[in-house]
Parts: sequence; C-alpha cells; structure tokens
Amino acid sequence: MSATTSARHRTTAAGPEGASVAGLLGEIADIGRDGARGGYSRPVFSTAELDLRQWFIAQAARRGLDVETDRNGILWAWWDRPGSVRQDAVVTGSHLDSVPGGGAFDGPLGVASALVAVDRLRERGLTPAKPLALAVFPEEEGSRFGVACLGSRLLTDAIDPDRARTLRDPHGDTFAEVAARAGLDPRFIGPDPEALGRIGSFVELHVEQGRGLIDLGRPVAIGSTILGHGRWRISVIGQGNHAGTTLMEDRHDPLIAAAAIVQAVRHAALQHPGARATVGRIVPVPGGTNVIASSVNLWLDVRHADDAVTAAVVERIHADARQAAAVEACSVELREESLSPTVHFDPALRHRLGELLPDAPVLPTGAGHDAGVLAAALPTAMLFVRNPTGVSHSPEEHVEDDDAEAGALALADVLEGLAGRA
Repeated sequence: MSATTSARHRTTAAGPEGASVAGLLGEIADIGRDGARGGYSRPVFSTAELDLRQWFIAQAARRGLDVETDRNGILWAWWDRPGSVRQDAVVTGSHLDSVPGGGAFDGPLGVASALVAVDRLRERGLTPAKPLALAVFPEEEGSRFGVACLGSRLLTDAIDPDRARTLRDPHGDTFAEVAARAGLDPRFIGPDPEALGRIGSFVELHVEQGRGLIDLGRPVAIGSTILGHGRWRISVIGQGNHAGTTLMEDRHDPLIAAAAIVQAVRHAALQHPGARATVGRIVPVPGGTNVIASSVNLWLDVRHADDAVTAAVVERIHADARQAAAVEACSVELREESLSPTVHFDPALRHRLGELLPDAPVLPTGAGHDAGVLAAALPTAMLFVRNPTGVSHSPEEHVEDDDAEAGALALADVLEGLAGRA
C-alpha cells in the first residue's frame, strides 16, 4: 500500500435533493448504539466506526466528490475542477469516532453538516475558485488508544510515529495491528507534508459542549480559543493478595491510595479558578472481586487557559499521589500521554468568519478538537452549534433540527466566502 491509499470513489451525480443534517444523522442513528451505557460507543476502527466511514464515502461519492484515504487513515473528499492543482484548499470536516456511551452529535454533526454545506453551495450554482475538501479524522476522542486527535497529530508530526504504532487499546492490541486490519500500512503512518501542504485553511463545525449559546440565545458561534489540556496516566503499584486471608493491617492496597488520589485531583483543581481536572477511568489489576489489586491505573485529564496553571495542577496532583501511595506502602508513577497547549485560532481567519457571519458571537471552548492540533501548522477556525442541554460526552447531548440546518447554512456561507467563485 502506498502512502496514499488509492481507494477512490467519484461519480458525476449531485447531492441528494433536499438532504438535511437531521436526515443524514438519521441514516446512522443505529450504528454503534451502546445498550449497556446508553448513547453510542464508536471507537476508532471498530465495526461501528468503519461502517460510518463507508457511509461517508458513499455520501461523498453521491455528491461527485473524489474520496481518498491517506497514510494516517484520514478520509479526504475533494470538490475541485478536473486538472486543477490541489493547493490552498479550503477544508472542513470532523470525526466519526466517539467516547464510550457518547452522544449522537459529537463528531458526526460536523461531518453531516459538511456534506449538506456542499449541497447548499451546489444549489447556489457555485463553482469554487479554490479546491474544497471534506476531511474525516480518526481517533479524535482518543477513547481506544489514549491519545486524542491521533490522526491530526500524526499528520502534523505532533506525535512520534513509533510511539503511535505501539499504543495499545484496552484489549492489548497495538495501533499498528488495528490499523493494519483496517487496511492501512502502519509502516507509512506519520508526518505527511504533502497532504498538509494542500490545505490553505481548515474550518471545523462542532456541537457546542457547554452552555454558551444557550445563555446567548443564538444557534451558531465562532470559536476563539481552546483551553490547554492534557492526559496523564497515574499507576499505583501495591501488593496483590487474597481478600479473605490478608489482614487489613497487612495490606498494601493500591485501590485505597487511588481513592485518595481522586479526592486530591478535585482539591488541586479547586485551588486554581478556571481549572478542570477529572479522573474518568480507573482500572484495577487484576480486577477480581475477591482479590486485593496489585496495581491500579487512573487516567487524568487537566485543563486551563494558562498552560503554566495546567502544569502546576498536575505537579500538585503528582505530589499528593506520592503521599497517598506512601501511606499505603505503595509506589506511584505518572506518565504524560498527550499534551496540547492553549490554542488561539488564527486571528485573520476568525475575523473573516466574523465578516461572513456578522450575527455569530465568539466563544471559547474547553474541549479539544482536530482544529486545535492543526492550528500549529495552518490557519484554522471553528463553528459551534447550540446544544440545548449543555451536556456532551453523554447520551443527553442534543441539537435541534433547525439549529443543525442553521449550522450547515453558516458553514456553506463560510466555505463560499473562503473559496470564492470561479
């Protein structure tokens, strides 16, 4: 397999007449449903996520777009004139993977809106002066391999490919093994200057993961910043033993230390206004009901607008974790899995979006996105669509149909303004 997969799909048919964001999302509403957690579980390269990728390829082909899969598993669907050079392209898109038990809109809303935006531009009789492309990035959530925005990080050289190849999922499978089963050649994953060099600007539409638009009473906003954030794994090592024969005073129980660490995480964040710190996953080893754990892994997420504060919170948590472990005669290790500094979206591009969408407010976000990773390499921007629940990464996440259509229309206006008319 070459660096760019030659799996291409092009037709001359225009997009489905009358297609809507809600209609497209309805087509995938049964893919990846999680009966245990509620919502959707669509880890990267799972059956569910692969089915969604095929759905996107089919939808793009129906619109006459030229679809390719690059060396990092990123899907690109191109709208350009035959023989034109794919340079200075205007790109939009998002992701199709999800957190465990996530909502229906985080990721797929941006993909469906991009498809509908193409339809709206075609209805206007637009022939773009610059190439337009829709992109779907793999492993944005990091729910399978622990590194958020893995596809865009590989593209932009923000992660060592050797490290990426050896990342393991909860079942012990490496990213290289899983990627190979999905049709990629793991030898070629990593920086792709040629693909990156084709992009002139990137605009990502996403469901808002907060209450900003609810409080403002508006359907669509322009993003200003992304809070600096990172993920760390805390490993507490104790002594595995029998739950029935080991006296309480003889135990070196890492789960007791882990419980104290979770409390310390909350306390450390509360010392810094605006900081957010979360332990969202705890895995005891070996995990038997009648077994004192030999070790416990906790995954830590810390965020703040000031990267120095993020570092200070993590340092405080690490110190408290060492103390909590020592009380139980255990040891502790802290390992950084990913770190993204605070992102300020390109001022000129953001200003241009403000001209194209004069009624849209400007809002920050505490959630990470591929647009934030790409911002280190090229001008990026974001649009947010109102979420009436204010809840995300949960089945309660929602977008009203009218707001979804308003978002797609706003995206179409932005794409037309950036790409121009031939």
